[in-house]
Amino acid sequence: MSPKVERNIQGKTALITGAGSGIGLALALALASEGTRLILVGRSRDKLNAVAKQIKTSAVLDTVCHACNLGVPSQLEDLIESLEHSFESIDMLIHSAGDFCMGSFSSLSVDKLDHLFRVNLRAPFRLTQGLLPLLRANQGEVVFINSTAALHASPNWAAYSAIKAGLEMLADSIRTELDEQGIRVLSVYPGRTATPMQKEIHRLENRTYNPEELLQPEDIADQIVHILRMPKTAEVADLVILPRRKKSPASH
Repeated sequence: MSPKVERNIQGKTALITGAGSGIGLALALALASEGTRLILVGRSRDKLNAVAKQIKTSAVLDTVCHACNLGVPSQLEDLIESLEHSFESIDMLIHSAGDFCMGSFSSLSVDKLDHLFRVNLRAPFRLTQGLLPLLRANQGEVVFINSTAALHASPNWAAYSAIKAGLEMLADSIRTELDEQGIRVLSVYPGRTATPMQKEIHRLENRTYNPEELLQPEDIADQIVHILRMPKTAEVADLVILPRRKKSPASH
């Protein structure tokens, strides 16, 4: 039986959106430890610079930061143009940026729905489309950080769940189109994860936020990196990760 061989991603180039916090930040640190060259994208340049500084203290890597509000089409197009001029290839495109809103269907504004569409669906669509030539160059990987909200609709989550379900279909469709070009597409569906967004969700739901009871961003990042290192003879299409429920104490 031949020994298991993982792909070496050292020296590969990975672009991560939403890299300033949460799962995106955890992925940046995890990939940096693998020796991956990073392109960090987020709304706050200060946060991105802090991440880049943290990476620089642990590894000698070339980290590039791009401050960009992905919900603003003109900024998104400027980002794509800049990347086209600066890079000959991108090996990993990881869509971790996202926004959230909740509220009853009867009162939720169309403006909020439009905002979620621009950030959570239009931006991943356009960024993947715009960077496709760079992904084709080295038969790259595309990772969509989705949500279990795409799989199970809940009251007051109509807009968010609908957009995330659209992201699921986007990933499934382009996976079939890009397979012959050697580009793998992964959708990740985390349950509730200890991130700043989740803290805000708990506040909106009037729930106590106990991050230690939720998924940890680092655990999700570790699983994604493991999949990215899999040989090209295999592909993981969907990864669902749920927080483990606490067992009730045994009765006496």
